[in-house]
Amino acid sequence: MGYNGNGKRMHYSSVNRSDVPQGRKGKHRKAVSDILGDLSQLDARQAVKIPLSSLKGEKVQNLRSALNRVTRERKIPVVTSSDEKYLYVWRADAPKTTGE
Repeated sequence: MGYNGNGKRMHYSSVNRSDVPQGRKGKHRKAVSDILGDLSQLDARQAVKIPLSSLKGEKVQNLRSALNRVTRERKIPVVTSSDEKYLYVWRADAPKTTGE
């Protein structure tokens, strides 16, 4: 049990908001950053090919979720696919205009 600044008993301890770390630095941060860096260097017809063995026991679903959070935030449309050995990531095609 913790106490707040007024001496009232609480279930959890408290901390000043200025002492709270800002931003999310999850364990997939480096992998997502590396994927986006590689993706930015490819042309529209290429995909990044990530060996699942390089995930060091992490689930591909968790990496996909982390990648999805970042790409939505940055408004980078990407597509992913995977097989038994690799995760593939590429930029989504731009929406086609009808010319009307």
